[in-house]
Amino acid sequence: MHRHEHDENSAPNQARTVKPTDPNAHLAQGVEGAEPPLEAEGAQDGRRDTTAAGFRSIYETLHFGVKEMGPRRATRTLLKLNQKDGFDCPSCAWPDPDGHRKRAEFCENGAKAVAAEATTRRLTPDILAQHSIPSLLDRRDVELDGMGRLTHPMVRRRGSDRYEAIDWADAFAMIGDHLRALDSPNEAVFYTSGRASNEAAFLYGLFARQFGTNNLPDCSNMCHESSGTGLSEVIGFGKATVRIDDFAAADAIFIIGQNPGTCHPRMLTELQKAVQNGCRIVSINPLMESGLMRFENPQKPLNLLGAATRLACLFVPVRINGDVAVLKGIMKEMLEADERTGGRVLAHDYIAHHTEGFEAFASDIRNESWDRIVEESGVSREMIREAADVAMTSERMICSWAMGITQHKSGVANVQTIVNFALLRGHMGRRGAGVAPIRGHSNVQGDRTVGIWEKMSPEYLACLASEFRFQPPEKHGYDTVCAIEAMHRGQVKVFVGLGGNFLAASPDTNYTSEALQRCALTVQISTKLNRGHLVTGEQALILPCLGRTEIDVRPDGEQFVSVEDTTGVVHMSKGVLEPASEWLLSEPAIIGRMATATLGERTTVDWNALTDNYDRIREHIEHVVPGFTQYNTRVRQPGGFYLPNAPYQGRFNTPSRRARFTVHPIPHHELAPDQLLLTTIRSHDQFNTTVYAENDRYRGISNGRRVVFLNQADMDRLGFVRDQWVDIVSHFESETRRAARFKVVPYQIPPRCAAAYFPETNVLVPIRSVADKSNQPASKSIIVSLEAAPLRPD
Repeated sequence: MHRHEHDENSAPNQARTVKPTDPNAHLAQGVEGAEPPLEAEGAQDGRRDTTAAGFRSIYETLHFGVKEMGPRRATRTLLKLNQKDGFDCPSCAWPDPDGHRKRAEFCENGAKAVAAEATTRRLTPDILAQHSIPSLLDRRDVELDGMGRLTHPMVRRRGSDRYEAIDWADAFAMIGDHLRALDSPNEAVFYTSGRASNEAAFLYGLFARQFGTNNLPDCSNMCHESSGTGLSEVIGFGKATVRIDDFAAADAIFIIGQNPGTCHPRMLTELQKAVQNGCRIVSINPLMESGLMRFENPQKPLNLLGAATRLACLFVPVRINGDVAVLKGIMKEMLEADERTGGRVLAHDYIAHHTEGFEAFASDIRNESWDRIVEESGVSREMIREAADVAMTSERMICSWAMGITQHKSGVANVQTIVNFALLRGHMGRRGAGVAPIRGHSNVQGDRTVGIWEKMSPEYLACLASEFRFQPPEKHGYDTVCAIEAMHRGQVKVFVGLGGNFLAASPDTNYTSEALQRCALTVQISTKLNRGHLVTGEQALILPCLGRTEIDVRPDGEQFVSVEDTTGVVHMSKGVLEPASEWLLSEPAIIGRMATATLGERTTVDWNALTDNYDRIREHIEHVVPGFTQYNTRVRQPGGFYLPNAPYQGRFNTPSRRARFTVHPIPHHELAPDQLLLTTIRSHDQFNTTVYAENDRYRGISNGRRVVFLNQADMDRLGFVRDQWVDIVSHFESETRRAARFKVVPYQIPPRCAAAYFPETNVLVPIRSVADKSNQPASKSIIVSLEAAPLRPD
């Protein structure tokens, strides 16, 4: 009998019997408990590390890894991380080197993500049953994560205030019964996190569509939807147009609305190579981040003994969502210089032969007021000119960005303004040049490629129909925001989450909490407990799955999965550790069992055959998704293969076959005298919604997370002092939302701006505050005011 096969139908019920209680007893706290608990003492504001990585990063990596895994397990596991014969990092989607890889091909944050998954701690049914859901809601996020790996499928039954064990067969039967009882397939939502593999994501989308719905929201709806929407409209392609070796070949790199030192630390190695080759890096961001100030490469021990590498030669402290303004200013300088020099600045031949819309764009730039540019960007004319000088002398320029660009009402306009900037000197389709939205989760891009989207193209649906002999639904489904609204209206009865922490990642935490609680059944496919498991529907299931680090054995033998990185490389990922529990199933196996239990004889898919051998899944992907020719052969090649990328080759799949210049007004936020514009940010000891420790050494914060960073002049003007407790109140139309008890921390941030960590401040993001066109939550431009709070929590 194959390992992990005997467990699929019977897991011992180790949970003690629990007396049923009022099924809604936890709901009053559930809405409040959706937010992380308050802090009594609060964070300490101290010395800030102004150099990224270095010896401190090595220490933190080893300390966390040994604490979670032990020395031998940590060594064995980390040395297989991001190796061609190992497993892919479950954190960010930064690409691996195409050629030689170092023995330690990982960063501190990736190592922590792996250690958290490969921890030796176990959350068994008997331990979980000791804690009521309300008591777990009182725990901090770092405490929930620290409880360890889930070992058994768990159920919260109607009338109970806690979870207990359930057999796999009974869990799948419960899912099937609920889904078949719906009045319409569109009363179910199938959410996907960016951790899911290509194989799992393809099966998941196939299951949802065979069931009859395109309700397939994903985490990309909340992070880079504006990038995909904006890029697709103007260059016909929604991904990065560069490869990893282009960074070292660039002579200028503009990093806009991105903090690579915390969110994509391995990117710093490529930036260091670029600087050493003479590249000039410009950082455009409201906060000066340590990762772009100085970098000590822990991969090069001799370098640690010398001076750190200065990365950014220029820091442009733009106001929150002032990116269109500052980029318009830079481009206005470029156009004026081009006119002064008789056309020697812009790539006129490239513009004439490869773009459209230039004249309208140029007219808009010429007519833009310098006073308005300076006022809305918060950047001086002199500094704008300095940034323009870098751009005007660059022959090979890359522009990269992240959610500091996309999570605004003007997110799509922000992205398309960056494309305008790149097109002016023809920085597309040649080595060392292009645009690069840097993805924040390891396979969020791959999931979308293989079919996780609420509005896949007619061509994709037609191929899926032909391959599996059924008619997929044509009506577009719900994205993340629409799914939350539909749950809140009672129009969605079943929520299934493939990985992630939907509650914590979503906007408007209390509203999302209410929405989830209005479902009849919520199902979470997870490796560890998180707050999203504690705010549930009338009944709830937790289905524990294998992690990236773990060996996956199916009836046809040991399996591997594949993922796609930011630059479009599809490659293998194969775990090396024994599973955390013999009762775990892989994500593809769980999806196949759900589909079988739900669809029964009406399915046209042999789900068992697909989940017994993942090569069969990849064969179907090859037939349905362009670019996956000889998938099984090429993915087994060391390092994998690149998917087609037309702009990388200088081609644009737009209707005119040209890249488009676009015209966008400068966004304006009308603030009352006591109001600020707040952006949500991530701490260094955090990956997405997972908090490893309540510290952020790059910003000088320790032992807490409920802090709000303010400009000292704003503190003086509003009458607040360092370490004072305040409540943050957001304002949207006639609505207000409150996040209680944050400590004031003075910081280098533009006037009238503020910053605070998410997910603690997601409660402030209105569900209807979204980006135009992409419907992405506008989590990085929230109008807020501050109110003095009590010295101690109630």
